[in-house]
Amino acid sequence: MKKNAIIMAAGKGTRMHSDLPKVLHKIMDEPMISMISSSLAKAGAERQIAVVGYGRDEVMKVMEGRLEFAVQEPQLGTGHAVMQARQLEGEDGITLVVNGDGPCISPETYKSLYDALENADMVILTCIQEDARAYGRVIRGTDGSVAKVVEFKDATDAERAVKEVNMGSYAFDNRKLFEALKELKNNNAQNEYYITDLVEIFNSKGWKVAAVTAEDTDEVQGVNDNVELAKATAYLRSRINLDWMKRGVTIVDPNTTYIGPDVEIGHDVTIWPNTYLFGRTVIHDGAVILPGTFVKDKVID
Repeated sequence: MKKNAIIMAAGKGTRMHSDLPKVLHKIMDEPMISMISSSLAKAGAERQIAVVGYGRDEVMKVMEGRLEFAVQEPQLGTGHAVMQARQLEGEDGITLVVNGDGPCISPETYKSLYDALENADMVILTCIQEDARAYGRVIRGTDGSVAKVVEFKDATDAERAVKEVNMGSYAFDNRKLFEALKELKNNNAQNEYYITDLVEIFNSKGWKVAAVTAEDTDEVQGVNDNVELAKATAYLRSRINLDWMKRGVTIVDPNTTYIGPDVEIGHDVTIWPNTYLFGRTVIHDGAVILPGTFVKDKVID
């Protein structure tokens, strides 16, 4: 079964207070969209389409050769964004739809969404939030399937008490996705097309909607401002360092060591504090990385 992915990357990211498109803001010295694309590829995505809008020329230049592109202009909601990926219409396969501001989501989580389509036609990534705030609530049926996603402002008191929330990543049978998109309506206050409305459309056709619940709430958080960007960087730094230490790398001070997700490290390596290893850097067996090192796309013996 061919695996596709659509990355929603059209927004400006107003809360970043920057002229740079939101998806090009860097985490671990890598644009967010690049990190997401790498994770999707590791999860098995063979074809990736970025839906671009604000600053699209910049995004396309950075990601040229790695992604296909579709343009969303004007921007009329998440469902409207997916409609623009017309390259996939009529294709067999399964398709992930993900936000361009979720750089911490692991390949394993994306893969779990693909895998869940073995027993469903649409899958939503959710998590349990004790402080669910204004997230859309995931309302399940008696059989555990997803009946609907209710936005906080439209939810009843009982629905607002639900702790399972929608995190904005989805998986679909590709043909059914594009069939259902034709039935999306924009009869709401914002006159926008919402991807969450596909839940009820799928259910009305007898197509099963399931959910995959992420255990780590920090992993699935989006990045909307520079405070959240720093939080995501700290989360990824900790996760990557912990993995390398479990595999035998000596990291003297994990709090001041930054290792990108595509770095390769051999056996018996020691990394001293204030070190930054980014890009496709390769560290060979027995190397000692001294304090204050910054390297990207290098080979160190």
